Amino acid sequence: MQLMRLGDPGSERPAVREAGVLYDLGPLTDDIDGRFLAGGGIARVREALRAGALTELPGAERLRVGAPVARPAAVLCVGQNYAAHAAESGSEPPTAPIIFFKHPNTVVGPYDDVLIPPGAKTVDWEVELAVVIGRTARYLESADAAAECIAGYAVSHDVSERTYQLDESGGQWSKGKSSETFNPLGPWLVPAGELPGGPQALNLRSRVNGAPRQDSSTADMIFGAHELVRHLSHYLVLEPGDIINTGTPEGVALSGRFPYLSAGDVVDLEIDGLGAQRQTVRAAVAG
Repeated sequence: MQLMRLGDPGSERPAVREAGVLYDLGPLTDDIDGRFLAGGGIARVREALRAGALTELPGAERLRVGAPVARPAAVLCVGQNYAAHAAESGSEPPTAPIIFFKHPNTVVGPYDDVLIPPGAKTVDWEVELAVVIGRTARYLESADAAAECIAGYAVSHDVSERTYQLDESGGQWSKGKSSETFNPLGPWLVPAGELPGGPQALNLRSRVNGAPRQDSSTADMIFGAHELVRHLSHYLVLEPGDIINTGTPEGVALSGRFPYLSAGDVVDLEIDGLGAQRQTVRAAVAG
């Protein structure tokens, strides 16, 4: 089961993809958001599919694919969560999760353009596994308890402007992470219980203009997805619909091995079982 939102920005319709068929979720919910996830929405969709109660969404193949979660209240990110990426960034592997925030309005669809801010010259790609929270999480005692708070998983692109992040940040990374379009998400949300092998057995890859860049596995994370949720719950309350970007593997432009992104570049990202993204890089227009 793959939960999706289809349609123009701001007018997306909820849908579910099952066995290659897209079904309209309009009779069950207005949208796929925190309220839907917290209210047992995934279970209701599963039951409706079993009962044959959903109808196909007409013209679905012609609709834009939006982010699979609407209006997240928070987008939390984990830095240097793969040892090889920490090394290529010139840092030792962290002994505790490094956390920063992206503005929630960075979240766009998986095939929407990525916009380079005026004058920016060091825009970088980062394929990441996204965790989507399904129930309120506070002061969790174990990774198992954290797993119960996860609604599902998706492909996330943590686009970064490295000069803003490292040289103009005052020590906080969020300036380099929060430009518009800097978090393509999707194409779909896979419920946590339907991800074969769980979140730590997924291959993830990125390419720029068809050339390989990143190729790794979530098995190489320093802090696994469940542990990140547990850890974060001791510093803030996680709410349904919140998104956690769990870190990126080695193979980014910051390493010095590849050029940064320029207008016209095409970035492809994919994670096994969670689908693929493609964005064209464009220059943002001021004003």
